Amino acid sequence: MAEKTTVGPPRSFRAVRKAMHRAARGFMAALPDRFSQKMPTVPVPIDDIVRRHQKPLVARARHQAMNNDYMRAFLRMARQNVVGSRGVTLQAQARMANGRLSQRENDAIEAAWHRWTRKGRCEVTGRHSFRMMLHGAVATAARDGEIMIRLVYAADASEDGFAVQVLDPQRCPVDHDQDNMRDGAYIRSGIEYNRWGRPVAYLFTTLDTSEANYHYGAKAFVRVPATEIIHAFVEDFPGQRRGLPWVATSLWRMGQLTEFENASLVNARESANKQGFLEWEEGHGPDPDDDEEVLIESEAGTYHELPAGLRFKAHDPTYPSGEFAVFHKAMLRGVASGMGVAYNNLATDLEGVNFSSIRQGTLDEREHWKDLQEWLIESVVHPIYLAWLRQALLRGRIVVGNTPARPDRFDRFSRVAWQGRRWDWIDPGKDVRAAIEAKNNLFTSPGQIIRERGHDPQTVWREIAADIDAMRDAGIPEAIINSLISTGGGNDRPQDAGSAGAAGAANGTGDD
Repeated sequence: MAEKTTVGPPRSFRAVRKAMHRAARGFMAALPDRFSQKMPTVPVPIDDIVRRHQKPLVARARHQAMNNDYMRAFLRMARQNVVGSRGVTLQAQARMANGRLSQRENDAIEAAWHRWTRKGRCEVTGRHSFRMMLHGAVATAARDGEIMIRLVYAADASEDGFAVQVLDPQRCPVDHDQDNMRDGAYIRSGIEYNRWGRPVAYLFTTLDTSEANYHYGAKAFVRVPATEIIHAFVEDFPGQRRGLPWVATSLWRMGQLTEFENASLVNARESANKQGFLEWEEGHGPDPDDDEEVLIESEAGTYHELPAGLRFKAHDPTYPSGEFAVFHKAMLRGVASGMGVAYNNLATDLEGVNFSSIRQGTLDEREHWKDLQEWLIESVVHPIYLAWLRQALLRGRIVVGNTPARPDRFDRFSRVAWQGRRWDWIDPGKDVRAAIEAKNNLFTSPGQIIRERGHDPQTVWREIAADIDAMRDAGIPEAIINSLISTGGGNDRPQDAGSAGAAGAANGTGDD
């Protein structure tokens, strides 16, 4: 009997076609086919993800920070844009019974805070100011994924009896879990929780500054109450208990790109050296059993005469060639996207950009930095301020006039605003005119424009009022003063506009 044959496409093609028909009724990304076999199909709890991957991610992020220029550039960008050269500025907002700002109290709060945040007072080692500590904290969050700061209440911590201690998060064991504790408590990733999931204490392998090494698998932990620990990280998943490096998705590509660059560099050096081999023709040369070798040292601008029967066979690798830059840029764009920054800023590559494109990319990146600034303020800066405020009031560090502020002013003094770093406008002329037009059409306020410049409106208005008073004391005519403080240099405003502006500036001080 003859075999029955089937004429048609190959089996593999039919299987793919059936899979495509099935995908039409659902998500192609959910199909268990050979194209997606490396992708997981079962969700994994975030605790398991952090437990398995945090240590290798942190180790590789630290390695890249020591060896990769782009990683170091990202850490520098994070410090400069999230904290900046001036740090996070306190703007006290204590108000009187009539609702107006109490300028005397606010000045006293800001002065006391400024004294405490100086180098030698706010941090237990005495080596960092508050701004420097925030710089290190942001770099730690970007590289290690989380920040851990201990609030230290001790007479020898600082002359104020209160300081902060920056901890290495890796000393809190991410792989330490424990169940069935008293009253329903449990431990996850080195943190003890009550039965409602509120942190109760943090466990550390050591807090002894004399110990340089980590201890893995330790059973005796240092237990620190959660009220003394500030633990901050960017939460990527609901219920996440420990942080992951901000560069987690960029690490693999950065590592491969580094190896690619190294291989290309070695190949380029070989190509520049013009290496080659000496080859004997048949019937010439030494006996095959001899180990004798002929070596010729090359030198620029010289030529060598070879013995009879010996010829030179060049080895001329041509890579890297034109595709190197294209591939390198494509890879680095992926790295920059994972970091949340613009490729042009990370790579310092302004080739081929125009004003509109770089403006859009810079504005998007700045929104990312603003978001991280608010995270830092809410998670680190403001909690430290509240802890300091309690101690400052109890110790009489806030002096209004000649009288220390009473401790019952805590709620009143806890009303503050924080001003993060802001940036110069990309096109100052156009952006200033746009801000003025928005203010004139009531789309924004003068105070908001000043805050976007990174300054305190109250301070700016008081400085303007003080400048006006100084000019009057110096005998400068009112017409000149009006022209200096009026929009457009006094050309398109009535003469008394300056006086109104001066009065508004003076009233804006809110002095009681």
